[in-house]
Amino acid sequence: QVQLVESGGGSVQAGGSLRLSCVASGNSGNCMGWFRQAPGKEREGVASFSKGSGRTYYVDSVKGRFTISHDNAKNTVYLQMNSLKPEDTAMYYCASTARGTWWTCPRRPQEYDYWGQGTQVTVSS
Repeated sequence: QVQLVESGGGSVQAGGSLRLSCVASGNSGNCMGWFRQAPGKEREGVASFSKGSGRTYYVDSVKGRFTISHDNAKNTVYLQMNSLKPEDTAMYYCASTARGTWWTCPRRPQEYDYWGQGTQVTVSS
């Protein structure tokens, strides 16, 4: 049984930083991802990390501001978010999957099998 538990959300002013953490228990698969969903919008992939290859992916809107990383010993994935903008406001979810390949991870939420409960990030202007 895979469980994902997120933490680290909160409220910050524009330009601030937050670090999200997601602790995984069980065999969570090769790929870990962060997704977000704002009210009235579809869930979108923010970043992903392949534990096998170390390869990362970022949606264009967060490139250069967000960094995804993984601590294998702790089976924890992080999302460091810098230079936050009001448009980053959303519920952020950690997800994992055994799909994809050793080299690259899926990008669509439908391809992720396990999900955390979400953590709210609110950025004020």
